[in-house]
Amino acid sequence: MKDRQAILAQFETLLPLATEWCEAEEARALRDGVPLTAPQISDAKAVGVAAPERVRLLRVESVPVPAHQDLRAAAEAIQFLSPETSGLTLQYAIFIRWDCWRDRDLIVHELVHTAQCERLGGILPFLRQYLIECLTIGYANSPMELEASAAAERVLGASRA
Repeated sequence: MKDRQAILAQFETLLPLATEWCEAEEARALRDGVPLTAPQISDAKAVGVAAPERVRLLRVESVPVPAHQDLRAAAEAIQFLSPETSGLTLQYAIFIRWDCWRDRDLIVHELVHTAQCERLGGILPFLRQYLIECLTIGYANSPMELEASAAAERVLGASRA
């Protein structure tokens, strides 16, 4: 199942499994994570997060990956969720790898994904669009990733000027 075409063919079958995993991980981070600091709330508002008070950051040894074999294989096939992954946003939950905990650039980038989730109406519609982009265009060129990078650059550039 390491081939993108195979994943695309099984996309509608995998999507509910992925959504279920994301919702469970989000619940864990919302329970165990910490709220944004005042400067992080300002950054969240600047990138369009409507409810920054709902966001929680969870410091982790490594970003979680699904235990389900097919989901894990799909994530590996699109180069998503590897041991090198430094951050992961699941709606209002943001997982930050321990060695990136104070990385403002990363946190702002991930906050853009929270704003996208809000705009699209939750985890399922976000995953549908995001994963299709990663599968068809590629992670680095996906419009949602490019939007996150551009918005983070705009906010961080403005604050450094």
